[in-house]
Amino acid sequence: MKSASDTKTRIVQVARELFHTRSYADVGIKEICDLAKVQKGSFYHFFPSKRDLAMAVVDDMAEDWAHGFVAEAFDRDLPPLERLDFLIDAAYYWQNAAKELEGRMPGCLFGNLALEISTRDEVLRAKLNAVFSKASSHFRETLEEAVELGLIPPLDADATAGAMLAYMEGIILLAKTRNDPELIRTLGPAIKTLRIELKAKN
Repeated sequence: MKSASDTKTRIVQVARELFHTRSYADVGIKEICDLAKVQKGSFYHFFPSKRDLAMAVVDDMAEDWAHGFVAEAFDRDLPPLERLDFLIDAAYYWQNAAKELEGRMPGCLFGNLALEISTRDEVLRAKLNAVFSKASSHFRETLEEAVELGLIPPLDADATAGAMLAYMEGIILLAKTRNDPELIRTLGPAIKTLRIELKAKN
């Protein structure tokens, strides 16, 4: 007999796949329940609303990223600038594998959700913003280390980290629009050229 934990996990995994490959608005609770093979009563036992489920999906994906390719890309054992190369390669291979399997690029789940719901749901917007803030911190720490080692000149690490995250999300969005993951590999390396200068102190 399936445990409650198994049921909850199944609901999250089904919803994650549907939200990622289609859209949040396009997916209904009935469809999720049908595919997860659970009754609506079980669904509402774990998730009082679709928003609560979306929050759990974001947490689940963020956890996977934190212990998956993001952890590997920003491994402290890698030289700082090589971490950026690893990140681009990982994004490319992940999106390319998805296209080969499904015939189209899914893009970034966080970016997809942000574009779809940020102007309509403040709670989910804040949740996604926290995920992006965490991602930006990895770039910032990498840049700070690169400056300390003399690999790059001093710069505004916070602003440059934000620019790098925006660039990464932007090329994934553009590649998704063209359904061409090769664009990530073509444009990705330019992320290392981004520099925002420190403002002079008065």
